[in-house]
Amino acid sequence: MGIFNRKNKQTATIPAAPSAAPTADPTSSTVAVAEAPDTLTGDWTIDPAHSHIGFSARHAMVTTVRGVFRDVEGTAHIDTATPARSSVTLTARTASVDTSSADRDGHLVSPDFFDAETHPEITFTSTDVVRDGEVWSITGDLTIKAVTKPVTIDFEYAGTATDPFGNVRAGFEGATTVNRKDWGLTWNAALETGGVLVSDKIKLDFDVSAIKNA
Repeated sequence: MGIFNRKNKQTATIPAAPSAAPTADPTSSTVAVAEAPDTLTGDWTIDPAHSHIGFSARHAMVTTVRGVFRDVEGTAHIDTATPARSSVTLTARTASVDTSSADRDGHLVSPDFFDAETHPEITFTSTDVVRDGEVWSITGDLTIKAVTKPVTIDFEYAGTATDPFGNVRAGFEGATTVNRKDWGLTWNAALETGGVLVSDKIKLDFDVSAIKNA
């Protein structure tokens, strides 16, 4: 019988209108959900113009000096299904260090620190990648002044977006703390009040924008 009947002189039956979309079965526990496309898996190239590869150190025990490497390049292969198959490489030219002080930068590229003439590059090559939600823990070999030591950096995935030029971009932010003496960066100066001029602990920080390869 129709949804309702209306009686005048004769009975007219009005059929139910067809639904615009199928109605979900309330007794069913299965709900169909469209999966979002996996835009993160693939090969990427770091965009140095929109990335920050930097460091910070305590100076004279009371302030923090921050620096950045202006000349960097890197690539990444990301596999969201099997994170261990992911990989990252990064290179920074030591002569491009910038701490907003020409005198300090000159000292940093000297043999006291990076010795840029003999060791023009700092490199990082991943050896293991682990994912926990939006956090990617990347372990790899960090080489400074021909000394290679393992470090682990936790990166938080900031998302992907397509820029006005059609580039698919992904953002990651990460940081870790190392002891510079592990890489032979031992120069220091004692303070009259006690302590030293430059801290041994150095914080490395990364704000990376990467472009997906076509």
